[in-house]
Amino acid sequence: MTTSPSPAPAPSFLDRIKSLFGGGGNDDGRVKPTVNAAHAIELVRDGATMLDVRETAEWKTGHAPGAVHIALGNIDQAPKRLHKGRTVVVVCASGMRSRTATKHLRNLGFDATSVSGGMAAWQRAGGDVRR
Repeated sequence: MTTSPSPAPAPSFLDRIKSLFGGGGNDDGRVKPTVNAAHAIELVRDGATMLDVRETAEWKTGHAPGAVHIALGNIDQAPKRLHKGRTVVVVCASGMRSRTATKHLRNLGFDATSVSGGMAAWQRAGGDVRR
């Protein structure tokens, strides 16, 4: 007597919430959709491009040296200014806009990740800021 395989269990409520906010699995070999600031610093030191999606006034208050500035409202310009083969670390003030930008970039095929906690977390973790 043969038995058919059991259907996969339905995703839990927590799994569904994580997938909505970019916290799902990392089965595709790319960097996770969201990283903490310490990991973001390591990625940038290892050659990742930092993309700051804050507004111009926020950018002027302080940004990571070497970061590319493209406000979230202009994120469609990002493919012209980013290298597709290089990891992109996306930052904003708190991590909300950067998650939106990261999702957009990942859908375009970029290996992108959002800095959890934004620029404040970046600075607390020892990330450089230029004014």
